[in-house]
Amino acid sequence: MEAANVSVAAAGVALAPGPEACSSGPSPGPGGVALPGREPPLSVFTVLVVTLLVLLIAATFLWNLLVLVTILRVRAFHRVPHTLVASTAVSDALVAALVMPLSLVSELSAGRRWRLGRGLCQVWISFDVLCCTASIWNVAAIALDRYWTISRHLQYTLRARRRASALLIALTWALSALIALAPLLFGWGEAYDARRQRCQVSQEPSYAVFSTCGAFYLPLGVVLFVYWKIYKAAKFRFGRRRRAVLPLPAAVQVKEAEAQVASGARGPGAAGREQKEQRAALMLGILIGVFALCWIPFFLAALISPLCACSLPPVWKSIFLWLGYSNSFFNPLIYTAFNKNYNNAFRSLFSKQR
Repeated sequence: MEAANVSVAAAGVALAPGPEACSSGPSPGPGGVALPGREPPLSVFTVLVVTLLVLLIAATFLWNLLVLVTILRVRAFHRVPHTLVASTAVSDALVAALVMPLSLVSELSAGRRWRLGRGLCQVWISFDVLCCTASIWNVAAIALDRYWTISRHLQYTLRARRRASALLIALTWALSALIALAPLLFGWGEAYDARRQRCQVSQEPSYAVFSTCGAFYLPLGVVLFVYWKIYKAAKFRFGRRRRAVLPLPAAVQVKEAEAQVASGARGPGAAGREQKEQRAALMLGILIGVFALCWIPFFLAALISPLCACSLPPVWKSIFLWLGYSNSFFNPLIYTAFNKNYNNAFRSLFSKQR
């Protein structure tokens, strides 16, 4: 989320011309002839990187928008856990619409300077922290909902699930807003440096600890603990099911068959529910794994740099930053790829448009 002071380029290649290219003096043209007002052209590698980032921004916004439109138009999705998915899609779409474009503009500015003023800098940084933090906590909310569904399936009724979902969404956005607005509300550092023309998240060490822990390390701990509990519960169920299929005496088999008929229990239905739970657990595991891989490098650097008064090379800051942003692209891909209802809804939506 340190959306400025970064550069998307390979070693030795910058996305924008360096400060030397911004000097008022003329730059040499072909054969050493000075051409006033000319800046060195962007390299082929830089153009390729910028093109890929533009495609990433467009794909992230459009894919999350498609998920939101589907949830709004399909009545069956107007319930939990799709409300949590919708909250995640909103935060990820906002990252693509409000945060990533200005981050790319900052990357391309000469000398990586912020030339859009102090007011827009503060607005941009606030939305950056707000939307990225909300996206991260929404993943934790989806994990908590899945855990309660498995561990408290009797107490966690539909009504209780709705209330818990609404509370989780409200807490997610409230906590994200607190972390984003803390520097403005409590004077906790400054995002804009007028002398250096830099716009970045406050580098105050105490705010760095507060923001990184609240925005990432705490939700990371939650999702890892929750998935460990889900794994244990699934392993326990699998072991119990294996014990249940061991050969039984004929008299016991007859009695159990009679009990199933009397209770109306059906094997295929139970098997279908177990298969659905397995797919949901696999989806959650992949969602958490991708989330951790995308954000861990950035938040390690965001926590360590202000504390040790050191700084990573700009190229690595850029890589870590855009790797974190890419999580907003992967989220909708993951939780729709493992849900056949979304795939069917997408096909139905596009077939109606023809």
